[in-house]
Amino acid sequence: QAKAHDVIQTFKSKILVDDNSKKFTKTWQGTEVCKYKGFTCDIRPDVNERAVASVDFNGAKFAGPNGYLPLDGFIDKLEDLAIFHANSNNFTGTIPYEVSKIKYLYELDLSNNQLSGDFPVNVLKATNLTFLDLRFNSIKGLVPKQAFNLDLDVLFLNNNNFEQRLPENLGDTPVLYLTFANNKFTGPIPSSIGKAPNLLEVLFLNNKLTGCLPYEIGNLSQATVFDVGTNQLTGPIPYSFGCLKKIELLNLACNEFYGEVPEIVCQLKNLQNLSLSYNYFTQVGPACRDLIMKKKLDVRNNCILDLPFQRSEAECTAFFSRKLYCDRKDSFKWVPCMKGGYNKYKHSSPESTTSSSTPSLRTYSTLIPHRL
Repeated sequence: QAKAHDVIQTFKSKILVDDNSKKFTKTWQGTEVCKYKGFTCDIRPDVNERAVASVDFNGAKFAGPNGYLPLDGFIDKLEDLAIFHANSNNFTGTIPYEVSKIKYLYELDLSNNQLSGDFPVNVLKATNLTFLDLRFNSIKGLVPKQAFNLDLDVLFLNNNNFEQRLPENLGDTPVLYLTFANNKFTGPIPSSIGKAPNLLEVLFLNNKLTGCLPYEIGNLSQATVFDVGTNQLTGPIPYSFGCLKKIELLNLACNEFYGEVPEIVCQLKNLQNLSLSYNYFTQVGPACRDLIMKKKLDVRNNCILDLPFQRSEAECTAFFSRKLYCDRKDSFKWVPCMKGGYNKYKHSSPESTTSSSTPSLRTYSTLIPHRL
């Protein structure tokens, strides 16, 4: 603990003294660091001695006197850390390389800070990491392919400046919760996403994604949330979405999707919110109309002739006069969870259990800067 004491006191000297920081730093007196506010000690797994195992600076609003508060010399010197949570502070610069050597580190939350530069590849070498939250920073460039090989449960990268095509190995990730929202990701959603076995919630909203949806998305049998709203995606909804038997919220709004809304999707038993507004859909069947009546389906501003609040005839005509094209168009009627695969949706719908009327959603809370 003597080393941790020196590290903390050095860090204390770099913090701007104000009412926020004093709530923490006024307790950083004496040598018993385990009593300092924001620090928790525990027994190290390999030796029978207490060490600083957890840092919780969530909401502390620490800042440097000149606007510069680096992580260097602090997080990397606390070698026994298992958890580092520092949401809503003013840490600047990048994550130091030595973080990769903290062998017990399994949760790293640096969301809502002022981090910049490229993706911190050194973090990828922290072999026990299961929770990585870097949302609401100014990190730019590319998310390396290796990020999808980490044994993570949670990967939150929304509200940064990432600008790239989604990596082809996206489906290799074992994560449960994935948020890429509010960045500048481009290109299509890779078909490999259907191989991500554990995905529960995925947010791609508000990027620059293009192309058509791969039918493999229908293989996400555990997914409860799938959100690609506000992109530049096009094509029909794959019938395979009828295999998303646990889906509660499906958002495809504000894109350029067209064609019919598959009845098999509207028949999903757990579906509570289906957002298809501001697209170019032309047809909805009885099951979908039932969802509209129940206010679970929003199809405003489409091209459905007999429904109110639709696009003008001129808008729809102009859109359909364009050349509309999707690769693998034969795959759009493939229903992989059903025997025979094609067109069985007319006679049966996937097995499902009925959910509560209120979806339990975790990832949408990441779209607000505060701690989770």
